[in-house]
Amino acid sequence: MLTIHAADEVRYGWGDDADRVNAGAVAVDGTRVVGLGPLTEVRERFPNARVRHWPGVLGPGRVHEGPLPDAPSPRERVHAVLKSGATAVLEQHTNTPELRSAAERNHVVLLPSLSPTLIVEQGRADLAIFDEADVCMATVCAGRLVHRRR
Repeated sequence: MLTIHAADEVRYGWGDDADRVNAGAVAVDGTRVVGLGPLTEVRERFPNARVRHWPGVLGPGRVHEGPLPDAPSPRERVHAVLKSGATAVLEQHTNTPELRSAAERNHVVLLPSLSPTLIVEQGRADLAIFDEADVCMATVCAGRLVHRRR
């Protein structure tokens, strides 16, 4: 389903020099980003898309750099990462078959080393939305809404 994720501000990267758009949007079709820019322009390009409005700042999914949080099961450890706004983890921290399998089932990217994440057209739809206190409000991993704070 074609979905437009709109927010007060969209950042295409998390660095200080990252491009930003106020009242921005990211259009997602399946697992891919198919459009980005000001909400009005994205809505014109995709008039039949479902629109999700998020308060705060929308940016690329983050990389969880350390060991996965403690939890009773590998699935819950991966879910804790998703709740933080991360859609990728370092391979070195998925050191059991069960943990790697849980990450792969949830489409979490396993990275050999730390690398920046960006939102780009035709790139994988990994997004995170944060409020003014930097609390993750929602996470989209490979185009699927996998976490939403109530």
